[in-house]
Amino acid sequence: MTRLTVNDRPVHFLMDGDTPLLWALRDAANLTGAKYGCGNGDCGACTVIIDGEGIRSCLVTLAEVEGRYVTTIEALSGDRSHPLQQAMVAEGAIQCGFCTPGFVMAGAALLAKNPRANRDEIAAAIPNLCPCGAGPRIVRAIERAGRAIRSRERLDSLPVPGLDPAQAALDVPALEAEPEPAKTED
Repeated sequence: MTRLTVNDRPVHFLMDGDTPLLWALRDAANLTGAKYGCGNGDCGACTVIIDGEGIRSCLVTLAEVEGRYVTTIEALSGDRSHPLQQAMVAEGAIQCGFCTPGFVMAGAALLAKNPRANRDEIAAAIPNLCPCGAGPRIVRAIERAGRAIRSRERLDSLPVPGLDPAQAALDVPALEAEPEPAKTED
């Protein structure tokens, strides 16, 4: 039995210690934010934060995380108000969304240590792959989130997902149809 803390809750996994953390999180804990991409740590879609470090959960076993603290995308911020989550939306850095949780977790781990990270530091800390080509926007989002963290400013420019549709509806007056032109007789 492996004991660890996942998203601030003690967890006991009754799984083989050689089981990759990714599968324990997804299959046993039903935390499906971390994605299986490549299985060899290249893509970063499975990144979670372990004791403050962005780690590929497909490469670490349950036995290796015994007694450690794991944070998944589900617990980064319950209302999706983390500056990096907001900056990802504001910068249009989300394409298909498959790799997004891994980027967010790797970026959040970096920004927790260094909110002044420059592009080279971001590239070194976050070698995740985005096949959709959103990489430059993701870097801008990480930079933007760093600025927000440093200034203690919340990025409120976007509504938090889960907003009641009635609250989001715009009161737009109905457009009147333009009158048809008068018919002229030839």
